Amino acid sequence: MDHDISLITTLAAGFGMALLLGFVASRLKLPALVGYLVAGIVIGPATPGFVADVKIAAQLSEIGVMLLMFGVGLHFSLQDLLAVRRIALPGAVVQMGLATALGMALAWSWGWAWGSGLIFGLSLSCASTVVLLKALEARGLLATMNGRIAVGWLVVEDLACVLVLVLMPPLAGVLGGTAAPAADAGPLWLSIGRTLLEVSAFIALMLVVGRRALPWLLWHVARTGSRELFTLSVVASAIGIAFGAAALFSVSFALGAFFAGMVMRESEFSHRAAEESLPLRDAFSVLFFVSVGMLFDPAILAEQPLRVAMVVAIIVLGKTLAAVALVLVLRYPLNTALTVAVSLAQIGEFSFILAGLGLALGLLPAQGMSLVLAGALISIALNPFVFAAVAPLSHWLLARSALARRLSQREDPLAELPVDTARQLLFGQVVLVGHGRVGSGIARALAARGIPYVVAEQNRELVEDLRARGVAAVSGDAADPAVLIQAHIADAAMLVIATPDPLNLRQMVDTARALNPGIEVVLRTHSDDEARLLHEAGLGTVFSRNDELAKGMAAHVLARLAPAGG
Repeated sequence: MDHDISLITTLAAGFGMALLLGFVASRLKLPALVGYLVAGIVIGPATPGFVADVKIAAQLSEIGVMLLMFGVGLHFSLQDLLAVRRIALPGAVVQMGLATALGMALAWSWGWAWGSGLIFGLSLSCASTVVLLKALEARGLLATMNGRIAVGWLVVEDLACVLVLVLMPPLAGVLGGTAAPAADAGPLWLSIGRTLLEVSAFIALMLVVGRRALPWLLWHVARTGSRELFTLSVVASAIGIAFGAAALFSVSFALGAFFAGMVMRESEFSHRAAEESLPLRDAFSVLFFVSVGMLFDPAILAEQPLRVAMVVAIIVLGKTLAAVALVLVLRYPLNTALTVAVSLAQIGEFSFILAGLGLALGLLPAQGMSLVLAGALISIALNPFVFAAVAPLSHWLLARSALARRLSQREDPLAELPVDTARQLLFGQVVLVGHGRVGSGIARALAARGIPYVVAEQNRELVEDLRARGVAAVSGDAADPAVLIQAHIADAAMLVIATPDPLNLRQMVDTARALNPGIEVVLRTHSDDEARLLHEAGLGTVFSRNDELAKGMAAHVLARLAPAGG
């Protein structure tokens, strides 16, 4: 063939090798992400055999970054973040600061410049969204309080990384970057001011115009009934806004795509947009990780094993211990501290983006990029095993350490009802477990009828807010008998479990019936299969989302048609 087919060969080699090694990684109980990174190493210039076109792979990876950040924006919920802000915000900021300081100290001991150390430390401080979400989903923890804290924590890290990406180019000269400055570059304060002004203008445009234009576009495309056009509109919006942000406002592709997803979330078609764009996002995110692997020189594992080990120690041990300490200081129990900490004991896509930009600006040496990649590969591979160790480690500590038992049962004033709690809330009341969307709706209905109730909720911030509004609430996991005892379950008329927590439902019900044999139990679940199993187990009256939706719609239809039939 005379014509250039480097794009085709790069795609074929990248997808083919990623499929093979991703499958092998999955069979070895490792995240497929490890296989994708290794696939990049295999077809990269640092290993013998076929070498893919690095420049084309870099452009394909840019598309992967756009679609990855678009997906993060689609799932970014300001409401979810605000629900855990008092732990996620200080926790993420302090942990990133500690991890960055450790990375800088390590780089300084190697003789690197302070600017290189700063970028290196920042690259080690931010965990992978992809790895975290997959780990929580695999263990059924995503909808739990611990899962929401971990995701909120990571969202704060992501936003901090976005800010760093914005500020890195204008600050490159001060940090010691070797990239040539722009010909029209002015004073530093002017460059930073112009950058922040351009970013602010872009954000304002997206929040004012984008919030109306994108939902309007999706609505009109959806009315055509064409699935292809809808998918095309989603992808074109993501990539078009990212490119326009870079061309018109000097904003990174990543930030532009993130805001495109965040604004599109405002549309009622956001769930469909996420579903329709998912295959393309998955495909190009694979190419992103493959292209990152192509930059990795595996020789560093043999040439600098001690440096690699120290980097992995910062990611897996340093970040974990810092997170455990921070969560405990914020008065959350030991199990929450361990779960959140191991969730973040890895690095991923933002680390690659930060390190890649640092490399392009001359801020990070090539060895630094290889060390970041080595740390990512090893920490991601170790993460499933670290996660699996949480439960046995927790049990071992509780069995052998009085301190661990005290940390697991914190002397928290919110874990007990105030001594002046009204008497009607302690006898014949409803104990309501969970005050999320379902639980808060039940609480409003009970309050409207004057029925007394006590809320048991894991989110301390929510318990504080409820008490400020005069609602009786206790903080803690209702699977712990002490929490239900504090809610006076022994004298309650009914236990209503409004959280989708199938793992601990039986323990809650068993505790309630042991203390109050005649109590009535009402449960909720997400699926009809779970509802059937819970009903067969005799745990109580079970309501499933699908079943109740069908009943509600049927009742409406019958009510509307009854006069005509009568």
